[in-house]
Amino acid sequence: MRILFGGGIAGALAAMIYPAIKFLIPPEEPEAEPDILKVGRKEDFPAGTSKIFKFGRTPVILIHSKASGLLALSATCTHLDCLVQYRDDMGAIWCACHNGKYDLSGKNISGPPPRPLTPFAVKVIRDEIFIAKV
Repeated sequence: MRILFGGGIAGALAAMIYPAIKFLIPPEEPEAEPDILKVGRKEDFPAGTSKIFKFGRTPVILIHSKASGLLALSATCTHLDCLVQYRDDMGAIWCACHNGKYDLSGKNISGPPPRPLTPFAVKVIRDEIFIAKV
């Protein structure tokens, strides 16, 4: 009787733990990474604005800074992978999760982020904006 009862409990625990583990471990299906991504026309991005795009599986933030022009960086904070946002009033990139800040080159300047953001190349060809890996 004890063996049957113990086996039933072990089976029930396995039935609960296995789906949880499969949910936490992402599948090994690689998503195609583009070499270059067309994001829009230059007139769609006035100075002082930003927008986040998916570059394959990587979110990328395109910023049109009044001082630096167009630039693109990875949009995930290097601390806990939260999405960052451009704050024109601060002239910086800000992570709302733990108040981390990056300058417009992607270098971490305050807060808990341990590494800078990954830069992406921005090309403007006939008023069309393209983002590419550096």
